[in-house]
Amino acid sequence: MPEMTRADHSANQLATLLGLARWQMRLGLEHGLLPEPDLEGDRWSAALAEGARGRSEEIVTRFGDEPPIGSAKAAARLASRVGLDVERGDVEVLVAQGDLDVISTFRGFPVYLLRDLDRLDPDSVRRVVATRKGPLTDTVDAGGAATILGWHRRTFDRIAVERGLETDRLGRYALSDVRALSADEDLTRQVEEEQRNLVLARTRRSEARVEDVIRAWILRCSAFLDGDADQPPDTAPVGRALRSLTTIRADIAKQREPMP
Repeated sequence: MPEMTRADHSANQLATLLGLARWQMRLGLEHGLLPEPDLEGDRWSAALAEGARGRSEEIVTRFGDEPPIGSAKAAARLASRVGLDVERGDVEVLVAQGDLDVISTFRGFPVYLLRDLDRLDPDSVRRVVATRKGPLTDTVDAGGAATILGWHRRTFDRIAVERGLETDRLGRYALSDVRALSADEDLTRQVEEEQRNLVLARTRRSEARVEDVIRAWILRCSAFLDGDADQPPDTAPVGRALRSLTTIRADIAKQREPMP
């Protein structure tokens, strides 16, 4: 039997054909690496789609395989990297200075490639933070300390008490003390394990809620089979629940993998 050839492609179908994630395809379109749809309804003809096949490698090379992130996550990533309490406004200053590119927007907010953030000159980041903080450069509040360490705020507050960290008149911690916590490998492993267990517990609660939805659907289905209900239950909710459960259980499997 001859192979069927698709006459045209939606955005999802084209992304699948090209082996791209939707965000990669979106960036490819925004930056002129992929052709705009040539048919009504934002669809690509088969010929145009086939002609775009050779662009996939270029798109992955240019944008990487990890989706871009917003200013808050970008600031947190830089904070962990340079050991300073980087804020969203600092990221914007780096853009204004020409040190960082806005690769796209998401819901009206700028987003950045991880590779661009990781290539930033640490000294440029430090200068921006130092300019903002002035005389406070060598100190940090609890929220900033937690950002630098990549910890939950409550975790930092607890460990600060346990370690007897001192604060100044403004309730700020010495940056050197925060960096010393970051350098403590045993403490870092302990906190990572704690945070991992918290995430796993939240994911398991989500799993239980979705399982309840599916069990309730099965009961309604049984009621219909037994003649206790006039109409069968809608299949759409259970379909969504099953897809969600598959994703959640995949996340749980990853979270339970041994730490390196």
